[in-house]
Amino acid sequence: MKNTKFKNALFINYGGIGDEILFLPAIEGFKKQYPDSKITLCLEPRAKGIKTLSPFIDDVISVDIKAGGIKKYINILKLIVFLWTKKFDIVISSGKSPFVSVILFLSFIKIKAGYKTKTSKLLNYEIPLNENCYAGRMYFDLVRPFVDFEFELPGLNYDKNFMLPSGVKEKEFILIHPGVSLMSVKKNIFKCPKGSFWIELIKELLNKKETVLLAGGPDDKNITDEIIKDEFIKNHKNFYLMFGKTKNLYEMSGLIKKSKKMICADSAPLHIGVALGVDIIALFGPTNEKKLVPEKENIITVTKNLNCRPCLWDKRLTNCESSECIGFLPEDVLNYMK
Repeated sequence: MKNTKFKNALFINYGGIGDEILFLPAIEGFKKQYPDSKITLCLEPRAKGIKTLSPFIDDVISVDIKAGGIKKYINILKLIVFLWTKKFDIVISSGKSPFVSVILFLSFIKIKAGYKTKTSKLLNYEIPLNENCYAGRMYFDLVRPFVDFEFELPGLNYDKNFMLPSGVKEKEFILIHPGVSLMSVKKNIFKCPKGSFWIELIKELLNKKETVLLAGGPDDKNITDEIIKDEFIKNHKNFYLMFGKTKNLYEMSGLIKKSKKMICADSAPLHIGVALGVDIIALFGPTNEKKLVPEKENIITVTKNLNCRPCLWDKRLTNCESSECIGFLPEDVLNYMK
């Protein structure tokens, strides 16, 4: 199969921006093996910005599978009918639901690959699902039958010309990104410390004469507003508010790339920073850092020493009431900056 010339390949992966970045090694490995193939990625509307970050995605198909009630199934049916009109010669999909194989089967695409489930006999390639490894490697397993390459972190596009504030030099500032997606918060999934933690951490960094840039997207407005209410931070000469000054993922990636270190929670900017190779201190609460970041010297993961964590996805679908795992103190981070 590795000698086959795939001309039109469809990849399917539903999730947020962070999950799409974790999926990119599979797309990149495939594209390197078949450089003349057109790559189309089917994803959720909230993640379609990933196309600006990857040089290997030629097109995207947006499908709202999180729509409520019958609308979800109508959207999936529309997708299947749409795929009949395209000339894809291979489809590779993530997802461990048995429903995935049914959708791929109904697409009538000749070559179909997905994870092994109760219905995966409908596929040409049933890929064992290894959830006990870095998620990027887990996704890369989907293309192993088709490529000669080994797993590598993806290469991302970023805005090389992104303008830093006047007086701020590249690789001479710490970037703080305190937020996570609003969708996760609405689902009672809390992966980020409270605003009081970030306020105290930023104060400590400023007292150490660090230059601090505070970034965030639309989902991060509440926590950003809370932080800049602090008069010491707001008026400090070495503090710069970047909220609203990165208009898209491409510009945000340019800002991340120019930082000397980024401090963040388990979020999309974390995965962007990992792919860009910047130094990172990442705070992990209920999620499993071993599955979400690779073992790299430039990445430090900070966790609370609790027997109950990590719990999210493996044991629970939401945080517990206490959420002790996100009760970080500034020194939990500062101890790694000496």
